[in-house]
Amino acid sequence: MSSREAFSNWLSENLNGEFEKIRWRGGPGDEDAFPELRQAWEAKLGEGGWIGAAWPKSFGGREADLMELVGLNEEYAIHGGPGRAGHIGETLVAPTLIAYGTKWQQETFLEDIRLGRVFWCQGYSEPNAGSDLSNIKTKAVQLDGKWVINGQKIWTSLAHEADWVFVVARAVEGSKGRDGLVFLLVPLDQPGVDIRPIRQISGSAEFNEVYFTDAITTEECLVGEVGNGWDIAMALLGFERGTSTLGQQMLFRNELDELIRRAKQNNAWENPFIKKRIAKAHAGLKIMRFSAFRTLQGGEDGTLRPEALISKIYWATWHRDLGDLAMDVLGYDADLIIDGELDRLQKMYLFSRADTIYAGTNEIQKNIISERALSMPREPRGAK
Repeated sequence: MSSREAFSNWLSENLNGEFEKIRWRGGPGDEDAFPELRQAWEAKLGEGGWIGAAWPKSFGGREADLMELVGLNEEYAIHGGPGRAGHIGETLVAPTLIAYGTKWQQETFLEDIRLGRVFWCQGYSEPNAGSDLSNIKTKAVQLDGKWVINGQKIWTSLAHEADWVFVVARAVEGSKGRDGLVFLLVPLDQPGVDIRPIRQISGSAEFNEVYFTDAITTEECLVGEVGNGWDIAMALLGFERGTSTLGQQMLFRNELDELIRRAKQNNAWENPFIKKRIAKAHAGLKIMRFSAFRTLQGGEDGTLRPEALISKIYWATWHRDLGDLAMDVLGYDADLIIDGELDRLQKMYLFSRADTIYAGTNEIQKNIISERALSMPREPRGAK
């Protein structure tokens, strides 16, 4: 029996009972749905040995190849698997520690991630360092065998549900840009950390502001060396554009399937313009899938092929357009709130407004493509 068949059978046996109500939940715009139950589901996945399938066997993984990963993610989508509460730990933290972490870090953190016991969030963006990540102001100072951290992070997804955060901070006094940074693993349950959820137009609050006031982590929680925090951070983003995109695409597929179901239900399907746009969305998702295969051909250290740099602007624009299409499929019902709660497609539409802004705006993505993929020179300031 293939791993895909085994996973399909396992999902049929386990994604029911108490977990039935989280099927199809927890996707974009719905990430704060049933947080405790979705974390319990992570423990169930870990118990079944389905977290970290791509990891080396020495770290408890299955060493699944690319096509196996595609198959597992497709089965997860077909069965209505909920949005993964532990995806940041599994697909971002773990590959980074496997590639760059110390033995102590690997032994301390990987097993808890693999068993769905500990949850992570990402401490990158700041009020003045969103699209320009190198403008980081959060500071970290070594003192008596510890790192003391002061500063603010923003747009930190699921920080209010996480146990740990990885933080990029400035550790060398007077350094600028990409120099002098460190990549630290920081526990969130401590007096020096203040987490404040940000309520969005969709009504959800999965993003947060995180304030560090003399927050502490140990010297052992430094990944890499002082000064190469930027390199570690970029390698992690390479993993983000790698295997984690597979799960994201499966959520997109579920949204498109729901949109098609609703279009057939309310006869919007009979509108040739709607049907044409649905066909275009379907084709776009296929393109995204095949493009991801190229992305996944990058190195195990998080390095990316130049083609991979188009992925963010592509999926963000595609998903924003899908939100527009969803509203047109709903028609007049798009303006109504039934029983005091937003419809699944309404939530998706509202959330998708942010897709082309967070994690680097479309404009910033174009700069990245031109500079890093095409090696085009920067235009001097003031040039016309």
